[in-house]
Amino acid sequence: MLETRVMTRAGNTCELCGSKDLVALYEVPFTPDSQSDTHLAACQTCRDQLAGEAPLDPAHWRCLNEAIWSPVPPVQVTAWRMLNKLKSETWAQDLLDIAYLEDNVREWGEAGLVDLDKEPTLDCNGTALVAGDNVHLVKDLNVKGAGFTAKRGTPVRNISLSDNPLHIEGKVNGTRIVIIAAYTKKG
Repeated sequence: MLETRVMTRAGNTCELCGSKDLVALYEVPFTPDSQSDTHLAACQTCRDQLAGEAPLDPAHWRCLNEAIWSPVPPVQVTAWRMLNKLKSETWAQDLLDIAYLEDNVREWGEAGLVDLDKEPTLDCNGTALVAGDNVHLVKDLNVKGAGFTAKRGTPVRNISLSDNPLHIEGKVNGTRIVIIAAYTKKG
């Protein structure tokens, strides 16, 4: 039985925050196929915030420092999606910058972030960019306030998308900067 298998794997604890209170199954939305392991054990607090029934509490989600490294794909996907929702928090963005997901797990995670009404972010060739892509600069950029020029050809790894579809964010020379997407080429 699915519930028994997941709860045994989780030790009857929330796989996201470690709580033992009111733990139940949570099905991760936008699953790739029906054969995949798509459930995790989550406490009531996590389930309510994941479903949007309670406001996001960034302090509660600091537990993702542990959960993002879980070997269980539904836990990784849920942690990665929640970190993306909280990426305005410095600690969440830092975790996203170092998190590693296998390609199929990242695709699953990105499927849950798709906003069909949102204009896509495009590089200089018109290729759609998604969070986590690697790009190269196609022109020299004077980085205001940081005192350096980002040279053409500089790689920018694991980019983040901003609310503005014309901009991306990434680290250049150890400094997180906003870059005009049209000045990049997907690598």
